[in-house]
Amino acid sequence: MKKYILFFAAMSIISSCSNSKKESLEFKKVEVKYPETRMDDVIDDYHGTKVSDPYRWLEDDNSEDTKSWVVNQNKSTFDYLSNIPYRKDIKERLEEVWDYAKYSSPFKEGDTYYYYKNDGLQNQYVLYGSKDIKAEGQIILDPNKFSDDGTSSLAGTFFDKSGRYLAYLVSEGGSDWRTGYIKDLKTGKILDDKIEWVKFSGFSWRGDGFFYSRFPEPKEGGELSASNSNHSLYYHKLGDPQSEDKLIYVDEEHPMRNVYAGTTEDERFLIISLTESTSGNALSFIDLDKNPDEIIPVVTTFDADYNYIDNDENNLLLTTNDGAPKKKVISIDLNNPAKSNWKTIIPENEDPLNGISIVGGKMFASYMHNASSLTKVFDMNGQYLSDLKLPGIGSGGGVGGKKTDNIGFYSFTSFTRPSTIYKLDTETMESEIFREPNVDFDSDAYETKQIWYESKDGTKVPMFATMRKGLKMDGKRPTLLYGYGGFDISITPSFSLTRIPLLENDGIYVVANIRGGGEFGKDWHQAGTKERKQNVFDDFIGAAEYLIENGYTSPEKLAIEGGSNGGLLVGACMTQRPDLFAVAYPRVGVLDMLRYHEFTIGHFWATDYGRSDDPEAFKYLMEYSPLHNVKETAYPATMIMTADHDDRVVPAHSFKFAAELQRKHTGDDPVLIRIETSAGHGAGKPTSKIIEEASDAIGFMFYNMNEDYTKSVDG
Repeated sequence: MKKYILFFAAMSIISSCSNSKKESLEFKKVEVKYPETRMDDVIDDYHGTKVSDPYRWLEDDNSEDTKSWVVNQNKSTFDYLSNIPYRKDIKERLEEVWDYAKYSSPFKEGDTYYYYKNDGLQNQYVLYGSKDIKAEGQIILDPNKFSDDGTSSLAGTFFDKSGRYLAYLVSEGGSDWRTGYIKDLKTGKILDDKIEWVKFSGFSWRGDGFFYSRFPEPKEGGELSASNSNHSLYYHKLGDPQSEDKLIYVDEEHPMRNVYAGTTEDERFLIISLTESTSGNALSFIDLDKNPDEIIPVVTTFDADYNYIDNDENNLLLTTNDGAPKKKVISIDLNNPAKSNWKTIIPENEDPLNGISIVGGKMFASYMHNASSLTKVFDMNGQYLSDLKLPGIGSGGGVGGKKTDNIGFYSFTSFTRPSTIYKLDTETMESEIFREPNVDFDSDAYETKQIWYESKDGTKVPMFATMRKGLKMDGKRPTLLYGYGGFDISITPSFSLTRIPLLENDGIYVVANIRGGGEFGKDWHQAGTKERKQNVFDDFIGAAEYLIENGYTSPEKLAIEGGSNGGLLVGACMTQRPDLFAVAYPRVGVLDMLRYHEFTIGHFWATDYGRSDDPEAFKYLMEYSPLHNVKETAYPATMIMTADHDDRVVPAHSFKFAAELQRKHTGDDPVLIRIETSAGHGAGKPTSKIIEEASDAIGFMFYNMNEDYTKSVDG
């Protein structure tokens, strides 16, 4: 059955409003047809329940039929977007605010300080190095030269202990696959070494080589979608071909487990972590000095997380949530690693512990207090010394530096303040601004409020709302509500250039800290997993209802957005409550909950989701799976967003959801899919593509809310 959508071609009528230009729009309907999507007779039997999967053919990203479908869908989408009259204005405004020098915090390797810098509109950040921290550095690596279109990115840098060699990883087209190279910083030459098929791994140096993890080379055609198994740990010696790398560990009895490894700073121990999901890991080590071929187990279960911090000779320092849902710091004597000998260095706090860094002989513990950063300082014995005074309510980037140096650096950002880098004297605990950005945005004109509301079951949930100071709450404000709610990941205050056009046009940006995330520890996370996943959607819907009931916005002016697991969030909420939203953006979403585990690394997500091959899990997955809950009704204006090189959440999720939504949507609002080419799940995306995507998203939102847009609005 053919379905049609209506979109508006607008004619601008220019009028003046104070000292700004304000556009009002006359709308007239133009009819556009969705591309045809073939439906096949594919039916699966899940524990006696027959489930149709007519778009299974779209899972083959290499087929000509799928490629043709992508071309046709993109044509419809970009034809629509090209009729948005202020699309170009939004892009120009984003380019204006983006065009300033951006820096990372500096870090020291050997006798050199390194930092990343983007001059403004460069597609990728450039790595610089300088022996004088105050001086402008020399270019060490320029990823903008990796490819002509800026779609190849630097995905990790790893210096050897002497600071002479730099091993680095490159991602092409946004894929999770990485290729490793080595640069001799003394001669400036790139060595012949080439390390391929690396995924979910860095390089950990030991002597004249390094440890790393990789998967076997995938079969041709399956690089971006086939399930990944037999993750293996190797050692590579400089100058040797990869074929001669020494296999250190692979678990052939459990091919779906991943193995990660890192050397201690003194390079004596190799710490090995085994995982079979996104939470919980087993732990073992190798004493590389005494017996480099013996792997000694410390933890053999996957019931808790153990993350390496540092070592002091035989004593290993770790964070863990074993018996401490909000995490604590423990010490393990590797000569006596039995659990009965473990010592607690920093006990569990009332706030969740995010991480520990050691600088200047002190431990800087990053906590989260009501979804905002709090840093406490301890001595090496775990004795509390003081709090690190942060500039306000926001997100601190953690103090970075060497444990023997008395200088550290950290960044701080909020919803209204761009990331600023601070230099810290660890002896006096005094901070000073090291680098401050110069953004064409009046931060002082805006404010952020933290709001607590009740979810469906009475749980108190916080959200941050950012808006212009004094903005009238008349229920007419265009509002963008963002959420994630999964995998113990916390969404904390941060500045986003892409939100500026919304805020400058008297819009509101809201982030809901819903269950499933890590904002309040392990219990908060687990309350949004498996059969409890509906709590996540209820929390998000509750946030929307609060904003409407309290005059922030209305269903006609409310948009929702989320990516990856957040794409699932948006997909579930828009299918459960299509009446509540005007616009929806499911980005790179997990949308087929019955088959997600069949692709690439999807099986790792089962501890949050459950799997459809489990009869009990199938029942609750079927109840909320966005793909399987599309009904014949009117949905919000929707722009599904994905990318052809996304091998984290394969684009088939979005393809199938778009096809089903277009088939059953009965309303006049557009239901489109925007498929980015030569891009992946998000990491390493070039600036040009980020700006184009953001321009389309904001334009789509304003256009489908019948909102005017101006490039600048007087404060």
